[in-house]
Amino acid sequence: MKASKAGVSDAPEAGLSRWADFDEVDPGVLRSGSGLKKWRQVAAGVLPAGLAEMDFPVAEPIREGLRRFLAEGMLGYPYWPDGSPLREAFAERMAKRYGWRPRPEAVREFATVTQGVHLALHLGTEPGDAVAVHTPVYGPFRDGLARMGRRLIPIPLRESPQGWGWDPDLLVRAVVESGCRALVLVNPHNPTGRVFRRSELTELAELAERHDLLVISDEIHADLTHAPHRHIPFASLGPEIERRTVTLTSATKAFNLAGARCAVGHLGPARLRAAVDEQPVELYGALNALGVHASLLAWTEGDAWLTAVRKHLAVVRDRLAATLADRLPQIGHHPPEGSYLAWLDCRALGLGEDPAARFRARGDIDLSPGPGFGPGGDGFVRLNFATSGPVLDQLLERLVRCAADGAGAVPPLPAGPRLPAAPHLPTLAHLPAAPHLPGGPRGSVVPGAVSEEFAC
Repeated sequence: MKASKAGVSDAPEAGLSRWADFDEVDPGVLRSGSGLKKWRQVAAGVLPAGLAEMDFPVAEPIREGLRRFLAEGMLGYPYWPDGSPLREAFAERMAKRYGWRPRPEAVREFATVTQGVHLALHLGTEPGDAVAVHTPVYGPFRDGLARMGRRLIPIPLRESPQGWGWDPDLLVRAVVESGCRALVLVNPHNPTGRVFRRSELTELAELAERHDLLVISDEIHADLTHAPHRHIPFASLGPEIERRTVTLTSATKAFNLAGARCAVGHLGPARLRAAVDEQPVELYGALNALGVHASLLAWTEGDAWLTAVRKHLAVVRDRLAATLADRLPQIGHHPPEGSYLAWLDCRALGLGEDPAARFRARGDIDLSPGPGFGPGGDGFVRLNFATSGPVLDQLLERLVRCAADGAGAVPPLPAGPRLPAAPHLPTLAHLPAAPHLPGGPRGSVVPGAVSEEFAC
């Protein structure tokens, strides 16, 4: 069997896509009508590396499972009187991968993790309440707080030779002085890619207990944690922490299913669950049957594909780090411990507070602007490396030339052969026809070791 450039076998193992070589990316297909927003929202000639989605087709078991589902000919209202099957699937996955067994009856479904974060903040805090957030942070979380009239208390992540982390004394002081009612945790962190250690999470847990904080934990990048690092669900730190934590995740990030619009949340606080259940479901949208089915297929049949894509992401992550160290050492960079997003410090290049704008104008590269991530983002860009090696090489070549070019325009890249086309990129056409909650007591952990397969 042929070995791919990413070191992934093309053998048709169970769970692997027929397109097992993740270096076979066709930008023309990605820009097509059935392609990706990441590519379609930029002009021809621009290489996109901003929006957080991967350039790879969905795993074959998910595609085949959706074909079977649609071949039955019915797409009516789903009947799940006790909640969707995702509740039990989520609980089983957490136990298998991370050694934490959440209670299925405490799980609720949402369209996106962001929706779940906003709903928890809306029902779990009141206008004027202070909410602590590690910054820089995913922009919609910051914007949502402002729209709901909550006070954002930034907890700046500080850089050290080991990566990004917070100052414990500053964290405690900020929580105490502001009278914080809630903490939003993003782990693995977006945009820095940091995977927080058990000691750091325990520190946060003790703070939350001491000051009676509602903790909202976005863990959507957990399945993309890179070895030797290990994701630890915040709620797994103990029964009391579970009772004050909202854990949110989705199959959409790790399995490239953003269009499925499906996420789950484990609502530890009993009063928050009751408050969510009292809301009219039409307020935040009923479940998407196809999204639920795609997520179930991902979590039950997609792990061989996930293992393969993680191997590829490790290869391109290391290629990015080596290129920056060799050709752009003035860009500060810590290889992400989780996710496929690199947080690049471009301040030494002298490109101003928004280097992404300069890279786009000079080099036809679309990156996520650092200022969009709030405090601590000026002078930074976020780069999505979830693409093929050849596309990443083109992008990095433009980045290097743009940085070296000063104020002038970047000359065009030399013509070269078109990247190999993917053997099969299916489209749908190919398929068969509140109350205040933080105060007071709040609503378990599986003993034993986590299997080595999922330790990273």
